[in-house]
Amino acid sequence: MPENKRFDDIRPFNAEEFYPAMEELVHCPAFPMVANFIWPGKDVEEVRKMFLSFHNVLDFQREIMASVVQIITEKTCDGFSFSGLERLDPSKQYLYVANHRDIVLDAMLQQFVLVRNGFDTAEITFGANLMTNKFVADAGRLNKMFKVERPGTVASARDFYEASRHLSDYIRYAIKEKKQSVWIAQRNGRTKDGLDITDPAIIKMLLMGGPEDKIDSISELSIVPMSVSYEWEPCDILKVLEMYESSRMTYIKKPGEDLNSIITGIMQQKGRVHLAFCRPLELSELESLRSLTVNQFCREVASLIDSEIRSNYRLYPNNYIAADLRFGSRRYSSKYTAEQKKAFQERLAKLSSYCYSENAPDLEELTDKFLALYANSTL
Repeated sequence: MPENKRFDDIRPFNAEEFYPAMEELVHCPAFPMVANFIWPGKDVEEVRKMFLSFHNVLDFQREIMASVVQIITEKTCDGFSFSGLERLDPSKQYLYVANHRDIVLDAMLQQFVLVRNGFDTAEITFGANLMTNKFVADAGRLNKMFKVERPGTVASARDFYEASRHLSDYIRYAIKEKKQSVWIAQRNGRTKDGLDITDPAIIKMLLMGGPEDKIDSISELSIVPMSVSYEWEPCDILKVLEMYESSRMTYIKKPGEDLNSIITGIMQQKGRVHLAFCRPLELSELESLRSLTVNQFCREVASLIDSEIRSNYRLYPNNYIAADLRFGSRRYSSKYTAEQKKAFQERLAKLSSYCYSENAPDLEELTDKFLALYANSTL
């Protein structure tokens, strides 16, 4: 179809491309390492044959990727739970707008819940900066991920505008024509300060490809806010180090940094994890915003999403410990035990290993940023 050709530069692999792409993936140099982590002791050739036994994405996600996520949660989580799925209709398509704490796990956990509960999986936005690694790019596109340009991956502001319009058109096409739900993060990149805030620019981008009426444009996407909560923040120390450097200079990612964050996020112990499907935005609340300008409308829609994400975010002892440590109080002392506080302080103490040289980060500032990452969720 002509519509498909228009989006060839960003879309996931289609049905005809699936098997050839899978053949390439299982022969990538990184495949044995991944296979050994998920299935330790299993012969790599056996894992390759298992992957190559699938010829379409849904069967692959149902049989392999769901098993992979289950293994990851069993190895690295002390419990995974979800809520709110009863609010949704398996026969309908939605635009999931989610807080973003981990590069790949946020969306993987959602896909896991959907496929294990009789829903089709969603197509997932995937930053162009992550697609420089062929193994990661192919694995993503095999799992219904499509490319999103970031400001740093295009040459000019005009190019970024055109890429945003293209993305908006594709999201609407995926939902309305392909009958595929879509997952998108509420902001550009992961939350690194513990504050889950939707960027109004995301809403403005969504308006680009829709009807002229702003209410119709947003309502036909059926937005469902999503909230994921990790007891131990994925890549917490790496996030704090990046925040520290970014506060002093333009942050330039190092070669392999994104891949390292993906691997760390998957393998790091995460404690308890909860995923909430929040209440879908209702037409009546969008209609109440009709008199606003476009910019005001985008801010208010973002605020509606934020309200749902915050109210469904699950706080853990670490959040309360961090708040008490940061502000020198015992306000939340009933929310955690001495053992839990000790474990958190041991994690916090690891920051000192990055502050041993003359030009090293300031430990006091690193500590405050680490505490903020956990404590800000209590605000």
